[in-house]
Amino acid sequence: MKSLFSFALSIVLAFAAFTANARVVYKADYESQADLSVYVADYESQSDLSVYEVDYESRSDEDGLWYFADYESQADKSIYFVEYESQADLVIYFVDYSSRAGWNEESKKHLLR
Repeated sequence: MKSLFSFALSIVLAFAAFTANARVVYKADYESQADLSVYVADYESQSDLSVYEVDYESRSDEDGLWYFADYESQADKSIYFVEYESQADLVIYFVDYSSRAGWNEESKKHLLR
């Protein structure tokens, strides 16, 4: 019975880790404080992720809908904006409509898990 419980618990935890995506982000002041470095592209076609900034944390329920937290402890991930694309782990583009938000390069999804 105990092994069945352990197995079920491991399945639930694995599913939670697989489906969790960072949508609440904190803008770090220094690159050494950040979980990943981000570059903002000039064009959406150059980006890995199209991002729409939401006003409330509760609205950041889909990929690409980001809420910027005031404190690092409130965030899923801390990011640092870099000046050059070659310095970045992730390239984003800020879109004007929430319907345009989402992944353009699926292989980078692991960076926000």
